[in-house]
Amino acid sequence: MTDKKYLYVLLSATTLSSFLTPLLGSAVNVALPVMARDLFMSALALGWVASSFILAAAITLVPVGRLADIYGRRKIFLYGAVIFTAASFLCTWSPSQYFLIFVRAVQGIGGAMIFSTGTALLISAYSPGERGKILGINIAAVYIGLTIGPFIGGLFTEHLNWRYLFLFATVLGMVLIFLIVLMEKGEKAAARDEKFDITGSILYAFALFAIMYGFSLLPAGVAGILLGFGIFCLVFFIRQQLQNPYPLLDIRLFLDNRIFAFSNLAALINYSATFAVTLLLSLYLQHIKGLTPSQTGMVLIVEPAAQALFSPLAGKLSDHFEPRIIASLGMALTVIGLAPLIFIDRDTGIHYILMCLIVFGVGFALFSSPNVNAIMSAVENKFYGVASATIATMRLTGQMFSMGITMLIFAIVLGNRSLTEASNPLLLKSTQIIFFILTVTCCAGILASLARGKVHK
Repeated sequence: MTDKKYLYVLLSATTLSSFLTPLLGSAVNVALPVMARDLFMSALALGWVASSFILAAAITLVPVGRLADIYGRRKIFLYGAVIFTAASFLCTWSPSQYFLIFVRAVQGIGGAMIFSTGTALLISAYSPGERGKILGINIAAVYIGLTIGPFIGGLFTEHLNWRYLFLFATVLGMVLIFLIVLMEKGEKAAARDEKFDITGSILYAFALFAIMYGFSLLPAGVAGILLGFGIFCLVFFIRQQLQNPYPLLDIRLFLDNRIFAFSNLAALINYSATFAVTLLLSLYLQHIKGLTPSQTGMVLIVEPAAQALFSPLAGKLSDHFEPRIIASLGMALTVIGLAPLIFIDRDTGIHYILMCLIVFGVGFALFSSPNVNAIMSAVENKFYGVASATIATMRLTGQMFSMGITMLIFAIVLGNRSLTEASNPLLLKSTQIIFFILTVTCCAGILASLARGKVHK
């Protein structure tokens, strides 16, 4: 395979993988109310359909990113695609909420193997001057997936069955596997002479699971115990990593690399403040406004469409101008899009929601690809797998925190009530509180984005 053909197949495979996972995630968000009815799920159980995927992926991202650096990124990319595709197929047969949540967790592990290698493979193959442009294309695929997802979710749910969503993902997964198999170019693992840190991986998994799961259980008493245990494991993990000659995650990347540290912090805050928006508006539009799943999908399509349109431009700009300026402007626009959603009520017009989503989408696009470009440009080749995994970990951890905030407010305001017309006033109150918290959180992200320093010399 020639270098040109390899780059074409590589870009096709990574772009498809970047399209597939958000496509399924956003489609599932639209289908959640129907899933709840079919499988007799409460609002809290419904949250775990999304959260189980995120939690499993977040726990395994850094370990599989490190394995990719040691044993080969293409290999881990392929294994991840196989696991994700097999789990998608099993989701179509879910007989109960517990089976669905479990298989979604397995799907999350496959997703982690894809997330932690795709960006690293691209950065390894393209020159520094092309990275922003290529990352812009790749991230645009994410938003195209998010754009089509609500439409696909509404269409399948209303006219077929939500299980067909996972069958559709299975077919796309098989195409992805075929493309990865075509990538025959020999790969030289950047850290092939280094050892894998098993002890660090176990500590990392315990720490992240306890913190994220504990956060989702608030305000229950056991949540405090889990959070305390998770923080203890995290402190012990950091100490162990600083003493290990071959660490799972080089802590010095955060201590000595200002750009890497603050760019990751900005990503964590950004996703913590934005991920729950689609779920909240999906519930609001269907339960409060009475829209059908397909109508809801057509409204929610606006945000990712704006993201897909502006992401390539934002990535290209970050090759020539400081990413912190572009990304910080994006965070500011995200706040402007989020803040008005605090005031939505039963009589809010759809055009009001659409305007918020457009501004929100443009802001997110201006933040995302410049931020990824800054992180990957701040490390050397042997850290690409871990850096790619760290980006995805910040994204998924932020998404989990976003869902944790949502589930916490649901637990306090809604309790264990089913989502019926009688509970709509409490659902609306919960939504307003959550949007306020997310807006304040996003304001803090602007400061983190500005603090990263200069990427271009």
